[in-house]
Amino acid sequence: MRLYAIGDVHGRLDLLEEMHRRIAAELADDPPADWRIIHLGDYVDRGPDSRGVIDFLIAAQAHDERNLAVLGNHDAGFLEFLATPDAESIFARHGGAATAMSYGVADPDFRDPRTAEALGRLAPAEHRQFIGALPLSHSFGDFFFCHAGIRPGVPLDDQTRSDLIWIRGEFHNWPGLFDKVIVHGHTPHHEAEVLPNRVNVDTEAWRSGVLTALVVEGIRKWLIAVDAPVQSTI
Repeated sequence: MRLYAIGDVHGRLDLLEEMHRRIAAELADDPPADWRIIHLGDYVDRGPDSRGVIDFLIAAQAHDERNLAVLGNHDAGFLEFLATPDAESIFARHGGAATAMSYGVADPDFRDPRTAEALGRLAPAEHRQFIGALPLSHSFGDFFFCHAGIRPGVPLDDQTRSDLIWIRGEFHNWPGLFDKVIVHGHTPHHEAEVLPNRVNVDTEAWRSGVLTALVVEGIRKWLIAVDAPVQSTI
């Protein structure tokens, strides 16, 4: 099985579409016995087309169930804001205005209740259901895929939701091996980090204009990066 793990998209629909074109061409030119595409979370906020990214992922899964996705902390924050609007939430303070505009909210101001009301009307139920149903991880062979990472010393099956979508320091600084190689995003880096115990493919697509994916097939591993001009973001 060939596995593709795509890093944080953050509203960059253009890069996500280009990545899928690259993957489709690779699958056509060198078809494996089977494949999975795993999106590692943070589909919304900061970049210009969060709505388009969610639409794309829903359509991709409907077309082929081998397109997988896990929950990111920004996706969870979006859903939490829709349920309980809060001007001090992660969504409101970290790029949510770009998401709101992608749904058609003009000049979003989260201190104004009308912004939350408008976003609540404009965000489709299908999008809420999609995000709400996202799993926290996927595991294939020697690789474990999640958004942020895992807590060292805790079995993979016992990881908490908070750690899988939020953890950084304890995970990044762990010198030993884990039960499996952890493939994640969440923490931006100027290039993919390929380490013995983890691989980080968050290359800050919304700011850098570069979206990165790890590809694994048997003992072969390689990276794919697609790029485009940096777009206006919030």
